[in-house]
Amino acid sequence: MLFLMLPKMMKVKPDKAFLRRAKKLLKKNPNLKKAYEELYIKLVNDPFDPSLHTHALTGSLKGKYACSLTYELRVIFKVFDDIVHLLDIGSHDEVY
Repeated sequence: MLFLMLPKMMKVKPDKAFLRRAKKLLKKNPNLKKAYEELYIKLVNDPFDPSLHTHALTGSLKGKYACSLTYELRVIFKVFDDIVHLLDIGSHDEVY
């Protein structure tokens, strides 16, 4: 019998502050909805997918990661067990 090793699916849990900022951002820019949905799917499958450009942060944000939503927009998150905690979303200057 052949067993396939399926990748572990992550759970994505946005913080309340993240939800407020994301809602405001998507309301101002409805064209970002598709990119946001694709990002969410990629985070569930693999938060370190190369297409996300995920990188570890340093300084006061040590222990957290950033990934790209678009060229200008970043998402800050942390990973604990199998949960991706979404913390912040915005431009580079807004989130760092």
